[in-house]
Amino acid sequence: MTENGFKAGSNLEKVLAAGKFAVTGECGPPKSADVGVIEEKAKILKGYVDAVNITDNQTAVVRVCSMASGVTAQQNGVEAILQMTCRDRNRLAMQADILGAYTLGIKNVLCLTGDHMSFGNHPEAKGVHDLDSLNLIRMYKDMRDDKKFQCGEEMPVAPELYIGCAENPFADPFEFRALRLKKKVEAGADFVQTQCIFNVPKFKKWMEEVRALGLHKEIKILAGITPLKGVGGARYMQKFVPGIDVPQAIVDRMAGVEKGPASQAEGKKIAVEMIKEFTEIEGVAGVHIMAIEWEPAVPEIVEAAGLMPRPAVA
Repeated sequence: MTENGFKAGSNLEKVLAAGKFAVTGECGPPKSADVGVIEEKAKILKGYVDAVNITDNQTAVVRVCSMASGVTAQQNGVEAILQMTCRDRNRLAMQADILGAYTLGIKNVLCLTGDHMSFGNHPEAKGVHDLDSLNLIRMYKDMRDDKKFQCGEEMPVAPELYIGCAENPFADPFEFRALRLKKKVEAGADFVQTQCIFNVPKFKKWMEEVRALGLHKEIKILAGITPLKGVGGARYMQKFVPGIDVPQAIVDRMAGVEKGPASQAEGKKIAVEMIKEFTEIEGVAGVHIMAIEWEPAVPEIVEAAGLMPRPAVA
């Protein structure tokens, strides 16, 4: 334990443990061997987020691996949250990779199932799915807390991981979404990042269910934000992206401004308004801003939402 009572964990863990409103971002590695992509994204986000997700072959498209990109992000001043999907690895590889990542200084992990191969650029690839995300969380918790591999064999030095999961408050059946989060809490998740939120009243209803189960006291909840660039994106997510609930009022608002800079400004304004609402919801511990290939929007949103300066924790 440190003098402040924290164990020697990640910056994100310390920010949340201190009761500060956390901000995380997201970085997608490049579809080439260009190390400069993550370097530039990290430079934009540095100082504005407490940690950044490094995606793992997002949308089932081949990219620089999340471990290498996470190390690059940390070398450029931004703490990494390593995404780990069950789609591409068996349990041996997922244990080996997290040990390797930890030895390289990465202490945060987000456990995911992974997008189906049919969405990506190698639809003929075979998915592994040796474990699901729930069992991946449990396996990493056992490695951290019990110093045991999944097979039961003990290890002399355990990775001190801060374990995260994802959750969609809007997927059907809605009445079971909070219970699904409870299973992940019981498996060992320390924090959760939600799917992007546009329907704030429905999110508040989900949070009521979460609080009724007492989960807000057991896991740190980061509400997902995706700033809109234009009405086209809003309409696409409303009609074609399963599990995303975009109210018509949001679509109409984006349609009411000119395309280009005015539209982008309105999208950022909506994001700021939602963040300010989230800060008032009991149990919401922070926000996860997913500005997909629009990293320059993040500093503007964080500033406008009154979330600067980011807390310094020791």
